[in-house]
Amino acid sequence: MAKQPHLLVEEGDVHEIAIIPGDPGRVDRIADLCDDSELVAQNREYKIVNATYEGTDLTICSTGIGCPSAAIAVEELSRVGVETFLRCGTCGALQADMEVGDMVVATGAAKEEGTSKRYESVEYPAVPDYDALTELVGAAEDNDEQIHVGPIVSDDAFYNESDEYVEDWNDANLLAIEMEAATVFALARRKGLRAGAICTVDGNLVAGTQKGADSDDELPEKAKDNVERAIRITLNAVTAL
Repeated sequence: MAKQPHLLVEEGDVHEIAIIPGDPGRVDRIADLCDDSELVAQNREYKIVNATYEGTDLTICSTGIGCPSAAIAVEELSRVGVETFLRCGTCGALQADMEVGDMVVATGAAKEEGTSKRYESVEYPAVPDYDALTELVGAAEDNDEQIHVGPIVSDDAFYNESDEYVEDWNDANLLAIEMEAATVFALARRKGLRAGAICTVDGNLVAGTQKGADSDDELPEKAKDNVERAIRITLNAVTAL
């Protein structure tokens, strides 16, 4: 298999399990919690690091923002040996009782994005692999972490999530909104691979708050702290998978 054109990796460069945050900076944050790590490649929004956590080898790869770039990461990583994808990211809450810093493990993702629809009908479910879902929930419970478990929505238009959309998603009891999971889930299912997602709440659209609204930084302080907790949950799920 030739070197992949965007990730610049080839067979033998990566491990079978990958954690895929959106933010390239979060790759370093995940790697810092591992026992050791090594930069493999870096190009555009993609930063790829191999690491070891409690004796388990894993790859960490950023996907950038949105489903199109996430699809490229899943396509190219799967071609060179990755079989399990765990998204560890952030999301906006869609239920009034959810707070900044809460964590959500997705049981499915509504397809309010365009990328998965190029692969399949919108009626086909974008759902995580059962083992990935179970181990993320189990890792949280083992750490006595409180999490929300349920369906989310993946959307393309960060700045066009109108009140009408938010009200409809809220009425449907979707827990949160983010920008990658639906395509990650759909592609993994189509390829016979495993995928799961855990996201930390960085704002609440029902309350009218978005990340960065009350801070000079992208994430509120509580969300920053709980991103690390979500990372630890994800790493512990890796060891179980």
